[in-house]
Order: sequence, then C-alpha cells, then structure tokens
Amino acid sequence: RILSLARNNIKIISGLEPLGETLEELWISYNLIEKLKGLSALKKLRVLYISNNKVKDWVELLRLNDLPSLADLVFVGNPLEENNPDTFRDEAMRKLPKIKKLDGIPFVRDDED
Repeated sequence: RILSLARNNIKIISGLEPLGETLEELWISYNLIEKLKGLSALKKLRVLYISNNKVKDWVELLRLNDLPSLADLVFVGNPLEENNPDTFRDEAMRKLPKIKKLDGIPFVRDDED
C-alpha cells in the first residue's frame, strides 16, 4: 500500500507496474527526478509525495492526470513551483482537477459547496 523511496538519488521512475493495483501512497521526495513517466500504471495511487526533486515542466506535472485516484500531492521544492511562486498553486488547481490537496493545503474550488 505504501512505498517510501525518499532520499535515494533516484533519477528515473520505473519498474512500478507490478504495484499498479495495490500501491496507494508513493513517497519519493528528495530525489533527482525530472520526469514523471513511469507512474501511469498506478491506478490506485491516492497520495504522491514528490517534493524537492527536479521537475521543471508543466508537461511532466500534467502526466498526473493519468492517475484516476490521485487526490493528495506534495510538490513543493521543485523548480516548476519555485520558479512560479505567485501563480503555481492556482495554475496547478486548474490543470490538475482531481487533486484535492496540494502541499498539505486543501484546494477550495468554485464548484464545491
């Protein structure tokens, strides 16, 4: 259910396909990850901690839309967030509609009561 791979100097996410139907939380903060390929098989993933990595492009973050169960994302400390401190949260809320909580803070969307 939970896999913790934080602080392992990981550069590429791969080999997680066998966990696709069971893994619910993936903790991969403090690594060297730039690309979010290799996550799409994780259909049950609800929580992704990927803070303090090297993700710098929106195209990579948008790959998370392929994860139907993902609701809780910790992304702080990546270049994409650090280079856009004033707009990142609003942009992420718009581009990642399934996410309910970002960096520990719940999203409040207009379409919610």
